[in-house]
Amino acid sequence: MESKKFLLQEKDIPEAWYNVMAEMPNKPKPMLSPATGEPLKAEDLFPLFTEEASRQEFNTTDKWIEIPDEVREMYRIWRPTPLVRARGLEKALDTPAHIYFKNESVSPVGSHKLNSAIAQAYYAKKQGVTNITTETGAGQWGAALSMAAKHFGLELAVYMVKVSYHQKPYRRSIMQTYGAEVIASPSMSTKAGKKIITEHPNYQGSLGTAISEAVELAMSTPNCKYTLGSVLNHVALHQTVIGLEAEKQMEMAGEYPDIVIGCFGGGSNFSGISFPFIRHNFSGERSTRFIAAEPASCPKLTRGVLRYDFGDEAGYTPLIPMYTLGHNFSPANIHAGGLRYHGAGAVVSQLRNDGMIEAVDIPQLETFAAATLFARSEGIIPAPESSHAIATAIREANKAKEEGREKVILFNLSGHGLIDMAAYDQYIAGDLMNYEVSDEEVTANTVGLKEV
Repeated sequence: MESKKFLLQEKDIPEAWYNVMAEMPNKPKPMLSPATGEPLKAEDLFPLFTEEASRQEFNTTDKWIEIPDEVREMYRIWRPTPLVRARGLEKALDTPAHIYFKNESVSPVGSHKLNSAIAQAYYAKKQGVTNITTETGAGQWGAALSMAAKHFGLELAVYMVKVSYHQKPYRRSIMQTYGAEVIASPSMSTKAGKKIITEHPNYQGSLGTAISEAVELAMSTPNCKYTLGSVLNHVALHQTVIGLEAEKQMEMAGEYPDIVIGCFGGGSNFSGISFPFIRHNFSGERSTRFIAAEPASCPKLTRGVLRYDFGDEAGYTPLIPMYTLGHNFSPANIHAGGLRYHGAGAVVSQLRNDGMIEAVDIPQLETFAAATLFARSEGIIPAPESSHAIATAIREANKAKEEGREKVILFNLSGHGLIDMAAYDQYIAGDLMNYEVSDEEVTANTVGLKEV
């Protein structure tokens, strides 16, 4: 293990989040009301989200949004996170590329999700909210919000995608240890869940289904708000602490990334690592490549279409301008549960449409091969989600070797995989497989959606 860490001090924790929408050459189209088809305003989201999160969602003018002192104080528990030069991986690949990763796995819950969970729980407490709901795929977001909710004295109900509820029992245990109620989704506790179970009794769930249930519970419970772990603009905003710290650390290393990579489900950690760097592309100072790495079994950015679509399966949410596989799309039961989402956030979708970011889809077996190599060369067992970014970094490092030129590659290690060892057991035993999505399936699920 020859890796080198670049560490910041507590004083270097960012004092403001970076709002990419303020500087985007082309703003994303507005969300639409499914009832009227008219553009939404911040106050239209007040019944569902906290007022401050709603205002942040629509803020297209303020480049910097101050991080509240109470939030920043909690960030000090684990932030700033290390930037690491992955010399062990470089050596294993025999590549001239310099590979760096931002290690978000050092948070108390083992992932980057706490960056937004603390902010959203704080805004709920400040507003006088007593109960919050959410969904979770692999359980990283649910675990993070459970910790944040307990800190601020909020009651939390988490709808966990059923396949992950059974695949990852210890992450469910983490949520329950923090005091959250965890429900396998689809469930019989909501109209949306009952309908799905009635029509598909053996359905193992999706993030879209879990969102429907969490939204329904929030809307039917007094003094309750819904919180979201990815996709929407305010979530991406909170995650920019990752890239802002990484900027300072790359400067300490005396380098600047040619390529920035993040795994991609709805966009939270990809946005967090990339948005602070992409602003230098906007100004023409830099020409960094940004690559979103998604599963081949859920390839919304690489195979989806840009349409207005619901963020959930039941159609409770506003219509979002997104690259989508269709809100009825049923993803394969891969172990990267946090990436099993049908659509991409509006900002990332706009950047993708403008050619400012790239996307690749990675087969499941390639991600576990990359994860195993990373564990053996860097000593960290990565989450299955993060392994998509690692696999993409390896692809780019191998290209650098073929081309015989040095490149600087930065990726976000969004979480560790120490609670995902059942997936590694299956991989080692040869029991995992790849999944593909047909063009016919995409077409069938997106027909009739409104064009952006």
